[in-house]
Amino acid sequence: MSERRSALVTGSTSGIGLGIARALAKSGMNVTLNGLGDAAEIERVRAALAEEAGVAVRFDGADLMQADACTGLVDGAVAAFGRLDVLVNNAGIQFVSPVEDFPVEKWNAIIALNLSSAFHTISAAMRGMKARAYGRIINIASAHALVASPFKSAYVAAKHGVLGLTKAVALEGAPFNVRCNAISPGYVLTPLVENQIPDTMKARGMTRDQVINDVLLAAQPTKQFVRIEDVAGLALFLTTPAADQINGASLSIDGGWTAQ
Repeated sequence: MSERRSALVTGSTSGIGLGIARALAKSGMNVTLNGLGDAAEIERVRAALAEEAGVAVRFDGADLMQADACTGLVDGAVAAFGRLDVLVNNAGIQFVSPVEDFPVEKWNAIIALNLSSAFHTISAAMRGMKARAYGRIINIASAHALVASPFKSAYVAAKHGVLGLTKAVALEGAPFNVRCNAISPGYVLTPLVENQIPDTMKARGMTRDQVINDVLLAAQPTKQFVRIEDVAGLALFLTTPAADQINGASLSIDGGWTAQ
């Protein structure tokens, strides 16, 4: 078994997930990436991260909508690196609609990816973590794990579920030195959010600054986006000895959104 620790980050080919994967790799961990995107671009990202951090980086394109694929993703990481020390459940999707019009297939997809995939990966990883008496599980929740917004019934339900799952797993893992925590970010300026700004400007007749301050950041008192590096830094901290007694927590990083 390799002495170098191993991490698996779902939804890590871009955005928050890639930022977390980069932080963990730079700390000296071997990393398994997972997510969607152009195959050539994913390989470029993988190779660049491996060279930059001086660790082994692999990619697994497992479809997290399928329970067996989630299990296979974890098993593949263990097979490749001999161990899995850090599991970060980050993958997620969003859809906005009034609840009476919310398509059933969208509800099912959001619950499957945002909540059920975390259950499946944790279930697959837990036995090995207990046996090695070490594990750090980090679930990327959301401010919407704590408060709701209209027209996001599936996303809010899933993220509330992620927080409940986090607490239950934290209690089960505690005697085995397995810690489970959630990070609950506010709005992060990822490419996904950035791409929504021009459409919102057009639809609402607003300037870019108005969209950012009066729509996207309306609930965040700092009026600043959470940076990917902020979330990645917090995730990395949760893997250090200084965080050994943080367990079952929801750590908000939302500019004060949920303080209101």
